[in-house]
Amino acid sequence: MIRFSLICEHEHEFEAWFRSNDDFDTQKKRGFIDCPSCGSHKVEKALMAPAVSTSRKQEKVALAMGEAQKQALAQLKAMADKVRENADYVGDKFAEEARKIHFGETDARGIYGEATPEEAKSLVEDGVEFMPIPSFPDDRN
Repeated sequence: MIRFSLICEHEHEFEAWFRSNDDFDTQKKRGFIDCPSCGSHKVEKALMAPAVSTSRKQEKVALAMGEAQKQALAQLKAMADKVRENADYVGDKFAEEARKIHFGETDARGIYGEATPEEAKSLVEDGVEFMPIPSFPDDRN
């Protein structure tokens, strides 16, 4: 992860994290980056001193949110809640159940659960359509 110092057209300065420089460029082109103070999408990288980490610990990444990000997150959480309310929880049997539905071995229905990265890759290779749904801290039982 890379932390960039950013500045909008109104000279509001803020920081944001990105996976790479290309990730920043892609998000900027798609209009996903906006100033948390004024909402402007005209955002550029500001000059900053490089931060070099010598620690091998995994850092936790946090998102400082402006109003637009809070609204988007609330909508994403509402969507995830609606998916869960209208689907059957199948736990770690997700890949198995999704495959059965895909190949017509069981009735089609909405399901959700957990899958390992290997299981997800195998589902994609088999042509099974699915998508990850986000997990939020208050979703934990």
